[in-house]
Amino acid sequence: MNKYDIVDGKSLRYGYTTGTCAAVATHAALINLLDAPVSEYDIDLPCNETINVAINSNEKEGGYAISSVIKDAGDDPDQTNGIEIFSKVSLRDDGKVIIKGGEGVGIYTNDSIFGKKGEYAINKVPREMITKEVELLTDKGADVTIFTPMGVEIGKKTFNPNIGIEGGISIIGSTGLVKPMSEDALLKTINLEIKTLYLDKCSREIVLTPGSHGLKEANSIGIKENVVLTSNYIGDSLKMAYEIGFRKITLIGHIGKFAKLSIGVFNTHSKNADTRMEAFVYYLAMMNKPYELIKEVDAFITAEKCYNYLYDAGYKDVLGAMEEGCEKRVKTYLKDDSLEIDVKVYSFEKGVLDC
Repeated sequence: MNKYDIVDGKSLRYGYTTGTCAAVATHAALINLLDAPVSEYDIDLPCNETINVAINSNEKEGGYAISSVIKDAGDDPDQTNGIEIFSKVSLRDDGKVIIKGGEGVGIYTNDSIFGKKGEYAINKVPREMITKEVELLTDKGADVTIFTPMGVEIGKKTFNPNIGIEGGISIIGSTGLVKPMSEDALLKTINLEIKTLYLDKCSREIVLTPGSHGLKEANSIGIKENVVLTSNYIGDSLKMAYEIGFRKITLIGHIGKFAKLSIGVFNTHSKNADTRMEAFVYYLAMMNKPYELIKEVDAFITAEKCYNYLYDAGYKDVLGAMEEGCEKRVKTYLKDDSLEIDVKVYSFEKGVLDC
């Protein structure tokens, strides 16, 4: 696609998500089934942009058609770049759009906030995009199967196995586009936001959170100002805020990120470290919790599920200790015990910890 951003003086090209690929492939397959094959399609994305996507292959046999799209991640590093995503479509007569996964699309091995055990990892927005494309062409409904044989191997290179998704990739994307962003440019953007907050708004208090979910949780507890998104660069952002002059810092983050922070991991990207369960085990052991509980927790796959289990089982004191651990690690990291640090951890199900 031909959409660009100037990032750190470089022209970087946007790409499109696996969800966009699945939706375009579905449209192409259905229009082939109803009429004739097409070689490209202009799709309206959730971000209110329209892009042109090439169709890589079309076939029709009997009562179904299959089309495919090649994933283009633009200039953003992405394991799924170049993967071929297929959609097999057949008509129904009850108006329903039934979406399933096939070969190369991952399956949830446990219940999670994004899907239930046994379901294919096709997220909400891509499902909505696929449904929309079907409804644009017919009111009969359709059976849609998304598959990608290359996904079996590529999925192993992603973070999916660490979050309980096995067998392939995820069909994801909330906007439909992949925005290119270099690490250096992202850090400069964060630094500029922190400086602006300090110099232009004359604020001496700052709230740091990795992403939009943290921003939402901050708003839910009445924090609506002085918030800067850090992505995975928690340590870099803390140093920037400290060096600029902030001495009261609030950190709000999902337990998946802050479990790592609680034992001293300051860049929380999965490629750098995955110490989530180790963090839970450490704090349980330090607080002399039962060995059987520690063994049980160590077997969890996601921090979200572990957090919710401990919360419901009456071990909120352990979660509180992890918050305190984050605070201590931050003071040590910045070498200043006089700092006023407040850490708030949340899970998607339980919200911000209230102990």
